[in-house]
Amino acid sequence: MIQTKDFQRYARSVIAAIVSCSLFSSAIALAQDKEFQIPDKDHFHLYLLAGQSNMAGRGEVDVQSKIPYPRVLMLDQSGKWVPARDPVHYDKPAAGVGPGRTFAAALTELDDSIVIGLIPAACGGSSITTWVPGGYHDQTHSHPYDDAIARTRRAMEDGTLKAILWHQGESDSKSPNSEQYKERLITLIQRFREEFQDPGLPFVIGQLGQFPGRHWNSNRRAVDQAQREVAEELYHVGFVSSDGLSCLPDKTHFNTESQREFGRRYAAVYMQLIHAVEEN
Repeated sequence: MIQTKDFQRYARSVIAAIVSCSLFSSAIALAQDKEFQIPDKDHFHLYLLAGQSNMAGRGEVDVQSKIPYPRVLMLDQSGKWVPARDPVHYDKPAAGVGPGRTFAAALTELDDSIVIGLIPAACGGSSITTWVPGGYHDQTHSHPYDDAIARTRRAMEDGTLKAILWHQGESDSKSPNSEQYKERLITLIQRFREEFQDPGLPFVIGQLGQFPGRHWNSNRRAVDQAQREVAEELYHVGFVSSDGLSCLPDKTHFNTESQREFGRRYAAVYMQLIHAVEEN
């Protein structure tokens, strides 16, 4: 895990300012669905959104959620590219605002030559034990890992996979899963990289929510520690802090504004990983 916190703070502030100032003025081009042209693969950057409900998003959908950002697309349930609106995911009827759109908007605002394609694959309630080949998640009647691979391969027909964004761990904050979490996460990252033949594929981990009234027991702390250690130990893996973010009344899911801020933080950490590679 990169430790230059000043760079993270600077990147987040720049991203937040750019996105907030340009949202409504620059969204006009995609304010209504219309024909759009996907660029060549080198300029169509793909990001796989994986994990459980906080990556899928449970924030309340508001007016802003329906205004597309320029050059930000999502792969819909039928495998077609459409302007990205929340909910990006369709894992459960409760799907709402997640971090994906503001992550993507931040990157397009910093590089006007690219289009971002979001690949939704998170499954609410899924344990990391289901994120294996053949794994089945009964809540969504789906195979999280296999579906993520299939959707990403479909997306890669048109673009280039740049990174995987991961938010998961709530379902494994119990014994014995919490003790085995680190090993399973390392295996998952390695498997994704092997599947996509990219040993340095960036993998960005979002921290579990730190919400008032939500006790961090030993199992939850074990998952948090495992994620931090994986980001420290593995090449091109980042850890995104959830400090100060707020939740819905369920004390489990980030609210709308916090999800948007989380997306900007994911972008800052991702930029930091890329920046570190460019310097070496």
